[in-house]
Amino acid sequence: MSKKDKLINRLLNRPKDFTWNEVKTLLSRCGYRELQGSGARVKFHNENNNDIISLHKPHPHNIVQLYVIDILIEKLVEQGCINEN
Repeated sequence: MSKKDKLINRLLNRPKDFTWNEVKTLLSRCGYRELQGSGARVKFHNENNNDIISLHKPHPHNIVQLYVIDILIEKLVEQGCINEN
């Protein structure tokens, strides 16, 4: 199982300890590139389908909140990067 597959399985289990680094790695492996926005806002752009995902970087800790996981699942299913089944 690839690292991308492991991250997808972990994301779909909606863990309470999913990190920002895991978010960046997964999005990178799904074809997204990080664009720094203003403040804690970070955008990820996929040039293949011109999709943008905009998220708040967690602080002071590195753990993302559950609503971010839900946004990621919804967007990545919509874009065909992951299959929720």
